[in-house]
Amino acid sequence: MANTRSAEKRSRQAGKRRLRNVQVRTQVKGAVKKVRELLAHGDGAGARSALVAASRALDSAASKGVLHRNAASRRISRLAHAVAKGGKPAAT
Repeated sequence: MANTRSAEKRSRQAGKRRLRNVQVRTQVKGAVKKVRELLAHGDGAGARSALVAASRALDSAASKGVLHRNAASRRISRLAHAVAKGGKPAAT
């Protein structure tokens, strides 16, 4: 447990940030999973529209500092390549 007031505040801040980060990460995972599922079922048009939502979620996570911007960019690129190809996406 924290011994000083500043350490207690840091603990509170870390808890709030953790909750936000978990929430954002969950949204990103869901958006990416939706694109992958649509690709697996051969729904190219649906995958393209889901890709837009997934890229927004990834960009948002990167801007909030939940994901590194290069990691978000890499995931968007791999998903976009898979959607353009129409096949199964590479594991990210």
